[in-house]
Formats: sequence, structure tokens, C-alpha cells
Amino acid sequence: MTASGEERAAAALSESGIEHTITRHGRVGSLEEAAAARGVEPRDIIKTLVVRRAEGEYVLVLVPGDRQISWPKLRSVLGVNRLSMPDAGTAREATGYERGTITPFGSTTAWPVVADVTMSGRTVSLGAGAHGVAVTAEADDVVRVLDARVADVTDPAG
Repeated sequence: MTASGEERAAAALSESGIEHTITRHGRVGSLEEAAAARGVEPRDIIKTLVVRRAEGEYVLVLVPGDRQISWPKLRSVLGVNRLSMPDAGTAREATGYERGTITPFGSTTAWPVVADVTMSGRTVSLGAGAHGVAVTAEADDVVRVLDARVADVTDPAG
């Protein structure tokens, strides 16, 4: 039997050895609701976005809740002229997770990870493979175990 997204994420987190807490809070309708349910600030919720770098090649970008990808910055960091966001089905094929549940932990393919520099030194909350399930951990531990590239790739949301 194939493990569920939540089981894959939990197993990968356990194997990583980092200190973490899994929170189950059910579905939420906004960033603010998710932050309240997880006991963190909205800026500490980290979205894992799947970005297409080339045909069949992706990168996972960790973006704080109060920020958005800066496409010029991300293109520069990755050394490419063109990036795009795949549709939900393609993102699921690339990671094994549906939108809203994507996490680098337990992704069916270990894509490179880029973490925005603003998440460094904080306790953060990421999706954990299922709707309403999250993992809280130290951002620096997350970056280390994922071998993430830390760079300035976002701008304030709005």
C-alpha cells in the first residue's frame, strides 16, 4: 500500500532528525486562520511553491506567508531566463502532493530547494502532506536538512 502524503511527510521529518512538531488543525480558509490554528504569526507560515525551471525540471521555493516570489530575483539566483508555475496536476505529479499540502519533506522527487533569506533564524510552519496538517520547526534546521539554497527571492506581498 502506498503511504499517504501525511505519512510520507512525517516519515521524512522523522528521518531528518530535526526537532519538529506536527499540528493537525483541519482545513482553514486564509493565511490568518492557518497562523492562528498553528500558534504562529502569518509571516512564519512558509508556502512551498513548485516552480518549473525547464521541461520536467522543478525547484521548490520556500516563501514566507507575508511575501511573494520575485520572479526577477529568482531567475537571477537560478541563472535562467524563464520560470513558470505548473498547474495543480503537474505540481502533484512532480511532488506527490496536491496544492495546499506541498512540502519538501517526503516529496516523491527530491527537487532542489530555495529558501527565502527572510525565513532564517525563525521558528516556521510548513505544510505536512495533507490539508490541515503542518510541521513547526526551526527554519535553520529545515534549510540544513533540505540542503536548501538560501537567497533573496521574494518581495513583500501586496
